[in-house]
Amino acid sequence: MTKFRFETTSATLHILAMAFMLCDHLWGTIVSGNEWLTCIGRLALPIFAFLLVEGYFHTKSLKKYAGRLFIFALISEIPFNLMMGGSIFFPIHQNILFSFLIALGLIFLNEKAKANGKISLRILTGVCTVILGAVFGLLTMVDFYHAGILTVLVFYFFRGRKWWCLLGQILSLWYINFEILGGLVYEFGAITFPQQGFALFALIFIWLYHGKQGYHSKPFQYFCYTFYPLHMMVLALLRILLTS
Repeated sequence: MTKFRFETTSATLHILAMAFMLCDHLWGTIVSGNEWLTCIGRLALPIFAFLLVEGYFHTKSLKKYAGRLFIFALISEIPFNLMMGGSIFFPIHQNILFSFLIALGLIFLNEKAKANGKISLRILTGVCTVILGAVFGLLTMVDFYHAGILTVLVFYFFRGRKWWCLLGQILSLWYINFEILGGLVYEFGAITFPQQGFALFALIFIWLYHGKQGYHSKPFQYFCYTFYPLHMMVLALLRILLTS
């Protein structure tokens, strides 16, 4: 008798992350006031961050992987500017793909140190890349600033299913979302819970992943990349039409 086990695949996680992101961006553009949408949207970043780390270790060519991210980061910048700032030029905030590119470079540095074999170098590199990630995130003003880059590094440093990896993910995401980002706080009697804290629920879907890719094709791959700039452009145009 076959034992049934519910699990997510890489394809499932991509679809979920895109749906959660769409909810958040809908709230931020044409259906503001529906806070439940942005609460759901908090789950998107951890899933995308997790998928970036998995992508690093499963890609056949890191150069091509980084190249695709860079191209779509450039393509996404104007739609992102229109959605976030209402203008083509919005220099004080850059899209999340630039955050992911920085994080990808930091993972590469850590892997180079790991290949060296010296534990002292690995520890030093790990500490330095966390600091660099925080500094670069703030200076470049990428989406989520340093928190976005650090979220990716959480899933890199605590990659795996050992108990200490799962605990590290919980504690690190708690610190990033409760202490660094914070934001609007909800009160449930004597308990307070920040809106950003809903990001931790993304771990439910991430922990159901057991390394399976699921559906994969070139059209689906590029749909996932294209969805980011395309949905932002559509939402930006809809907001302009609805407010004109």
